[in-house]
Amino acid sequence: MPRRTRYQQGSVQRSKRQKGPDVWVFRWREIGPDGTNLQRKAVIGTTITLPSEAAALKAANALRIDANQQTPRAVSCPSTIAELIAHYRLKELTEDEQGRKAHSTRAGYECYLNGWILPRWGDHRLQQVKSVAVEEWLGSIQRARGTKAKIRNIMSALFSHAMRYEWTDKNPIKLVRQSAKRERIPDVLELHELQALLTKLAVRERTLVLLDAATGLRVSELLALKWDDIDFENLEIRVTESIWHQVMGVCKTEASARPVPMDSYMAEDLLRWRKTCLYPMESDWVFASPTMKGTQPYWPDNLMKRHIKPAAKAAGIHKNIGWHTFRHSFGTLLKANGEDVKTVQELLRHANSKITLDVYTQAVNSHKRAAQSKVVQMMVPGVGTNVGAKQKEARTGTEA
Repeated sequence: MPRRTRYQQGSVQRSKRQKGPDVWVFRWREIGPDGTNLQRKAVIGTTITLPSEAAALKAANALRIDANQQTPRAVSCPSTIAELIAHYRLKELTEDEQGRKAHSTRAGYECYLNGWILPRWGDHRLQQVKSVAVEEWLGSIQRARGTKAKIRNIMSALFSHAMRYEWTDKNPIKLVRQSAKRERIPDVLELHELQALLTKLAVRERTLVLLDAATGLRVSELLALKWDDIDFENLEIRVTESIWHQVMGVCKTEASARPVPMDSYMAEDLLRWRKTCLYPMESDWVFASPTMKGTQPYWPDNLMKRHIKPAAKAAGIHKNIGWHTFRHSFGTLLKANGEDVKTVQELLRHANSKITLDVYTQAVNSHKRAAQSKVVQMMVPGVGTNVGAKQKEARTGTEA
C-alpha cells in the first residue's frame, strides 16, 4: 500500500550564527527518490527583517507550498509578491549545491529584492501587478537606466518562476519598457596611458595590472588564481574559479572557464613576483594577503583605492578607472590592432560576439582619425599624404 502523503505546516525555529544577527529557519520533510523521508531546511530571513516569530511564520507561507508539492490535496499558490519572492529564494537563490547562481549574483539579487521590489510590490497580489504601473514606477526612480533595467529583469524572472509552477499564465513585466543603454561611455586607457601607469606601480601592483590589462581577466578571476593555475611550460592560465567578497564560486559563464594564453614576458613578470612574494607554493594564492597570513587573496577595492588610483594620478591620468577599465582597454586595443571579432571574443571569453562589439570595444581616436582620412583622400584627389601634416598643424595651432 503506498505511503499516504500528509499536508504539513513545517516548523520555524530561531537559529544563531557565528557572525551577524540570528536567522529564522523553516524546516520540513520531503520524500526522496527511494521513498524515505528527507529533512529539508531553508533560511527565511534575519531577526532584523523578521523581528517576531509571527512575522517569520507569515514569511514561510510560500515555503509551505514547496513543502507540500507532493501532497494530493488542492494545490495552493503564493497570494502575494512577497510569498512568491520567498519561494523564488528557496529554489533559485540557495547557497547549497542546488543553487543555480553564483554568490555575487545572489547578493545582487537580494539587494534589488530587499531594496526595491519588496518595499513597493511585496503586499500586492500577482494579479494586481500591471505593466503600465511598473513602467511608471521605474520611471520615477532616480537611478541609472542600467539599475532600473536590472530591477525590471528580476521582476520578470519572478513572474517566469510563477509561470513555471503554473501559478499565473502571463508575465506582465515582459511588456514593461525600460532601456538599459549606458548613460556614459566607460573610460578606457590608451596605450601611452597604460605605459605611464606601469612605470608608477610597485612590483605587486604592476604584475596585477599587466596581467589584467593583457588578458582581460575579471578581477574576481584574477584574484582567485593560485600558483598551480599558472602553466609556465605551456604559457597558459587556467581560469577555473572566481572570488567575490572572499567567497569562492564558479566562473561567470562556460566561456569564462577556458584557458587564457600567456605571453612569455608576462610569464617572466609572474616568476619575478613569485620570487619576492611571501606565498610562492603551488597551493597558495598568486596574490595572497599577508595580513590574512595567506588564507585569502587581497581585497580588490583596497588595492585600487590605495595603490593603483594614486599611481594613475601620478602618471597624469585623470580618467575614472576601476578594475574593469583594464578589461575594456584590452578589448579596445585588440580591436585597434585589427584583430577579428572572433579572436577578441575568445580572448575576452564572452558567450557571444554581440557583447564584445557593443560593450567592450571602443575605437581609439587616432584610429578613427586615420579611417576618416582614408575617406577624405578618396573624396578629394590630391590631398594624399598632406592630410596627416595638416591635421597636426591644426592641432598645434589650436593648442597655441
